[in-house]
Amino acid sequence: MQLGEDLRCAIFGDPRRPACCSGLQPSEPMCGDSRGYALAWLTQLEIDTQPEQPERV
Repeated sequence: MQLGEDLRCAIFGDPRRPACCSGLQPSEPMCGDSRGYALAWLTQLEIDTQPEQPERV
């Protein structure tokens, strides 16, 4: 996860930042009732939106 020590996006403004991030709008279902829940949700979102990697032979 690209989360800095200050709990902010570590790649904000960086060309490596995924396009989906700029449109991300926090919502109650996403945030849940704890920081841990929200971080787990963001981690899964990051996994789900990773670019496909070429297969290694």
